[in-house]
Amino acid sequence: MAKRLLIAGVVAALALAGAACSSEAPKEEAAPAASASTESHEGHQAAKVYFKEPKDGSTVSSKSTLKFVFGADNYQISAVPPDAKEARPNMGHFHFGVNTDCLPPGTTIPKAEEGDKPGTAGKWVHFGKGTDTFEMALNPGDYKFAVEVGDDLHRAVEGMCETINIKVE
Repeated sequence: MAKRLLIAGVVAALALAGAACSSEAPKEEAAPAASASTESHEGHQAAKVYFKEPKDGSTVSSKSTLKFVFGADNYQISAVPPDAKEARPNMGHFHFGVNTDCLPPGTTIPKAEEGDKPGTAGKWVHFGKGTDTFEMALNPGDYKFAVEVGDDLHRAVEGMCETINIKVE
């Protein structure tokens, strides 16, 4: 038995040494297949936007501010150029809406006017500097939040919106 273990160890060591000295790049393990909801018809991962924090269905306290953190996969989030005359391809910034649904693609995302409370229903907070975090205090109640990516001209990007529901106690 000890002889078999010794032989197995020597074979393993030789295999590792051979692989380390090989001029070929090591082969990587195949990645698990993506789900149909995030894979485009070309086989590439589809772009998506989502809430990192809070999670859908969370219950939070009204005694502290609620922190929102947004994320995007396969899409570049960037500050809007000050002189933007056209939208850059595959690049945009976050918009945050309270008690609203996703907007149809191509729709100009409405901006809150000065004096509006941040996150007023139907108005959107724009993150034109490319930031991904926002905090706000909320009264008790049930809320629906949306994060939507807009292009450099603040138009909703197709497939780049997610909504969550949160209860504030």
